[in-house]
Amino acid sequence: MPHDTQTTTGPRSLTLPQPLWTESGEVLPEVRVGYETWGRLAPDRSNAVLILHALTGDSHVAGPAGPGFPSPGWWDGLIGPGRALDTDRWFVVAPNALGGCRGTTGPASPGPDGRVWGSRFPRLTIRDQVAAEVATADALGIGRWAAVVGGSMGGMRAVEWAVTHPARVGALFLVATTAAASAEQIAWCATQLHAIRADPGWAGGDYHELPAESGPWRGLGLARRIAHVTYRSEAELAARFGRDRQPGEGPDGRYAVESYLDHHAAKLTARFDAGSYVSLTEAMNSHDVGRGRGGVAAALARVTAPTVVAAVDSDRLYPPSQQRVLADGIPGAGPLRVVESSYGHDGFLIELAQVAPLLAELLARTRNTALDRTVTGR
Repeated sequence: MPHDTQTTTGPRSLTLPQPLWTESGEVLPEVRVGYETWGRLAPDRSNAVLILHALTGDSHVAGPAGPGFPSPGWWDGLIGPGRALDTDRWFVVAPNALGGCRGTTGPASPGPDGRVWGSRFPRLTIRDQVAAEVATADALGIGRWAAVVGGSMGGMRAVEWAVTHPARVGALFLVATTAAASAEQIAWCATQLHAIRADPGWAGGDYHELPAESGPWRGLGLARRIAHVTYRSEAELAARFGRDRQPGEGPDGRYAVESYLDHHAAKLTARFDAGSYVSLTEAMNSHDVGRGRGGVAAALARVTAPTVVAAVDSDRLYPPSQQRVLADGIPGAGPLRVVESSYGHDGFLIELAQVAPLLAELLARTRNTALDRTVTGR
């Protein structure tokens, strides 16, 4: 029997009814999925929209900070009455990714023997994460999403959804993402993984059994510093910080940009698990929608959903050329949309005044198509 999805907004969780076999051939005997919802599910379950988060995101897409969520929603301006994802019309579901640490089973979760999974946690791929999301949709009684929406790592999962399960995706919104991780993206990720694993506190991935202060927090902080440089543009960093020193630290103190990176490292280490960072980063490196499907072009040709693909013009991590592959390869996707921003990759999170109309346009097309089917009976 489907879980109760008639109630409105709130975080919740469910346990998948079946074990999950991963592409590596290992099994997760029990998978718990944390998720959050907004709005109300229609009686015919036709108005459900799936939102998929990026690497260190979570299910808290909208709303203020609160218990379990130290920060406000990461796409807060998009969800709510009268917004692009109008909760008077749409039922929005945002799950935490498999392998994460915000309510869904990951390396810090108890294994079948009661001990933390740690180094024993199976190596995951983007397809494994989507398999968990498919099982979650089944548990919620949602056979078809009106739309699947994702940016960055969430976009990887969104395009995998549309290729693997085209009949279950009514519309597709992709922003600042790619059809396959590039050599440069893998290189950036590998550098971050080395930083974490080189920390003596990593303990081979079994640091959960050590005192909390002994964990690989220095390595995780370094990984975040490396990553954050790729999330912003050179022009933005130059304009914000230049060569200035951090105020109050004197002429030999930290550079202001160095202090900025330290701040973001401290924020992440306070809320995120190093093992999850490793698991999710490895999953991102695995991403290739064309793997085993005759290549990217053949895979994208499977997509049947109306699609909008958007790029951030200053994104140096997922450059617009990669979104052009998606826009050109997905049938009926139309021209690539460009978000103008000085912020780099993070522009997809910041430039809501540009992202919201693109998403609203897609959802309007989806709603009109649904109305046409109702009127014509097709």
